[in-house]
Amino acid sequence: MQTIGLLVEFKDGKVKAAVFGMAAAATGTDRQLVALAVDAPVAEAKAPLEACGITRIVDIRTGATGWNPAVQAEALTAAMQQFDITDLIGLTSPTGRELLPRVAARLDAPLIMDCIAIDLDKRRVQTTQYSGKAIASIALTGDRFIYGLRANVVLPQENPTQAEVVEFSFKPEQDAAYQVIETRCDGSSGPQLAESDVIFSGGRGMKNGENFKLLFDCARHIDAAVGASRVAVDNGWVPYAMQVGQTGVKVNPKVYLAFGISGSVQHYAGMKSAGTIIAVNSDENAAIMANCDYYATGDLFDILPELEKALAALNS
Repeated sequence: MQTIGLLVEFKDGKVKAAVFGMAAAATGTDRQLVALAVDAPVAEAKAPLEACGITRIVDIRTGATGWNPAVQAEALTAAMQQFDITDLIGLTSPTGRELLPRVAARLDAPLIMDCIAIDLDKRRVQTTQYSGKAIASIALTGDRFIYGLRANVVLPQENPTQAEVVEFSFKPEQDAAYQVIETRCDGSSGPQLAESDVIFSGGRGMKNGENFKLLFDCARHIDAAVGASRVAVDNGWVPYAMQVGQTGVKVNPKVYLAFGISGSVQHYAGMKSAGTIIAVNSDENAAIMANCDYYATGDLFDILPELEKALAALNS
């Protein structure tokens, strides 16, 4: 039997929705799914994790104060060895990008990030290459395997079971060479860009940073995220964390709404896998118009206020 570990991430004390899709990707015959939660509220997570097929939840306690990826990666490595976990899957998120490579280095295990498909039987994964123009199929060899799965590429599936909670205490070395001095936050709120089902994104047509408030006003009514093109980021209108594209965040929402975005190859590479793409642009010949499911040729400053009113009416 394969023992598959899932690195569980939390937000506001709840399991991230993208974790349930990750569990669906790992589900299969003759497999045990083990959730690995580091310094997290495991008690509240037991029921939702059981619903997606988790049969064991490892409550890893490091005693560390605050976010310390070096200590947490060391604890994850120890837990994998203790519970004979051969495969570890995490999200290609800021947390995953910090922890998964560290675990792979400690275990001398192959690592593939940003996977869009994982075959745990053949130890083969798929990931995009060349701005999304090609899909690479990569075979892994070794004793242990580490995968970073792109959020939302696999839909969650109900697979109810019973899970046992196992405590695992880990004490890091007292003289560890890695210490977190300060943690800064950009002050953003709402769902994370890579994990959102709906994204409102703005580009050069937004004209300045203040106008992005129009997108945030729409997004808040349906718990959507707000993204941006590289031009908007380079002009200093919004922070880099909001950039969608080849050199930004790759997203897989159910709906992607592009306002004032020309649709360069680099931007399209980061959102082409969206379920439905809707574009609003004053230029009917913009590249985005040929790469979307629906579009409107018009002034976004006329359309966004009306859209916000319609969305507000849904919650009234």
